[in-house]
Amino acid sequence: MTMTGRTWAAAFGLTLMTAACGASDTDEGGEAAPIKRESVPQNDFTPAEIEATIDRLVAEINENSIQPMQLTVLMKSLAGYFAPIATGANRAMGELGAAGRVTGNVLGPTDASAEHMKAMADQTRQIEQVVTDGAEGLAITPFGEGNVDAIDAAVAKGIPVVTLDVDLTTSKRSIYVGINNTSAGTTAGETLLPMLPRPPGTVILHGTEDPTWADGVNRTQAAQGVLVNAGYDVLVQPIDYLHEAEDVEALKAVIEAADPPVVGLIGVFSVSYRCAMAADAAGLSDLPVVAFDFEPQTVGYMRQGRIKATHVQRQYYAGYLGPYIVYGIKTIGLDATREILARQLVDGTRFDLGVDVVPAEKVDDFTAFLDSIGADQ
Repeated sequence: MTMTGRTWAAAFGLTLMTAACGASDTDEGGEAAPIKRESVPQNDFTPAEIEATIDRLVAEINENSIQPMQLTVLMKSLAGYFAPIATGANRAMGELGAAGRVTGNVLGPTDASAEHMKAMADQTRQIEQVVTDGAEGLAITPFGEGNVDAIDAAVAKGIPVVTLDVDLTTSKRSIYVGINNTSAGTTAGETLLPMLPRPPGTVILHGTEDPTWADGVNRTQAAQGVLVNAGYDVLVQPIDYLHEAEDVEALKAVIEAADPPVVGLIGVFSVSYRCAMAADAAGLSDLPVVAFDFEPQTVGYMRQGRIKATHVQRQYYAGYLGPYIVYGIKTIGLDATREILARQLVDGTRFDLGVDVVPAEKVDDFTAFLDSIGADQ
């Protein structure tokens, strides 16, 4: 395969070259070997409903004779936030490969430092390349709208495409797997609410109002709506991902200038631990802070009691579901696949993974859960 742009690699070196239909994969009647899922330890954070949905999908696939498929998972990155997605995708590809159903691999850049537009262009070329190389199904964590034409071209060739983590509603992708950002933002707002004194008061929301980032705006506005409806003034401080010192200083300035005074802070993206940094810098270390995602800095502040709770996306399950849904579309059809996924589908096309609400006193339990599924972040 010709790689373009940045250096790309198979996730964790687990390139799957399983024979599509070997003698050991079928019985004399031509039926496929059953898919055997790796067991998931039961834990307070195990998503029982999602696990049950996956079991139903696998059971239905197992009822069908083998249909070999070349499937590729394209990742934004193999590291950091995206590492659990790659872990889940590799596990699913391994299970499908062991049953003689899928060949392919999980690919992503080893260097994720490229500027966004260049990274998106590189990924577009990678989509085109894997299609040229014979991919019959594709799961992808896309960069954005610049990927739409390549995805639509793949779909036009009869290749089912499932988007993971970031949706592209303007594309012809079959299904999106990730969080419903409106629901996630609502949940975050509801988590902070009981920690606040009664109104009046100001809540600082570390979010975005960038109209080109629909998912981010939806999450921000949903959290804002919960707090405004409860009677609080909400000031949205736009996030500055790349410049931490400036971001914290801007948050501190807003805290100090707020009228009525600030009674709490909420961040709805991965660097929301900066809310705690800003409150401390303003000399208000008693303000309740609610965060998003499970960055090491967030965990550190949770252990100190400075961040009261965080909301963690289920990246592992996004990666794990991707190959199974793509293969399900091939073997049992899109409508049948959607019917099985219906309990978690929004608008018939978006699989809502939900979020784990992790209070500070449960941080060790949640860490143990992530360890148990190999989804360290």
